[in-house]
Amino acid sequence: MKKFTHEVLSLLLLSLSVASFNAAAEGTLKVVTDATFPPLEFVKDGQMTGFDIELIKEVGKRLDKKVELVQVDFKGLIPSLVSGRADAAISGIYITEERAKVVDFSDTYLAGGLVVLTRQGNDAINSPADLAGKSVSAQIGTKSVAHLKEHFPQTKIVEVEKNQQMFNLVSIGRVDAAVTGKPAAFTYATERGGVKILPEQLTTEEYGIAVRKGAGDLKQQIDQAIEAMKQDGTYDELYQKWFPAT
Repeated sequence: MKKFTHEVLSLLLLSLSVASFNAAAEGTLKVVTDATFPPLEFVKDGQMTGFDIELIKEVGKRLDKKVELVQVDFKGLIPSLVSGRADAAISGIYITEERAKVVDFSDTYLAGGLVVLTRQGNDAINSPADLAGKSVSAQIGTKSVAHLKEHFPQTKIVEVEKNQQMFNLVSIGRVDAAVTGKPAAFTYATERGGVKILPEQLTTEEYGIAVRKGAGDLKQQIDQAIEAMKQDGTYDELYQKWFPAT
């Protein structure tokens, strides 16, 4: 009888521990990001910040979930969701048909697109057509690489891990240009100087929050939270903070 009671008690304690663990997990939103893409996500004073970071934290707040941010190289964002190591990814991710095959996407939360960045005074590149035969840096795993391969096959693509490497190669003259997302390009041009962005945009894209398939109604919850932010003015305040009219 004592043995039976001890076993029942042990099982009860184990079930309570599992229940507590599940409750904690349900209260946490694990999000991966590559915080090297200002003004969307970057590290300042040892802390992740940026438009995307503040957006997802506000979403978590409205869903009554603690947001756990994890730094991952861009090429590892989607694999992190597919493997179940994270619930969502926010990192200036373009919504594409290829990615949508393996992850779900929130509704569009920001418009963007690919642009060409080159040095001031580089008269050899005045339009996208001038990229043919030139060396162009792009971040590995991004749509920039695929777009260059498809539309500019004569371009010599220099793939790098981080945005900063990509921009640095342009500034020091190691490559002729870089192809990247508009927000990061404009931020770098404003803060660094010495570079220019071609007026003709290569593509028009939509940013979305990638969500692990099988995550229940998480996508719908995120969509509802962002829509509520737009309705009450929170989204506009956040947008003006990180993308001022000037």
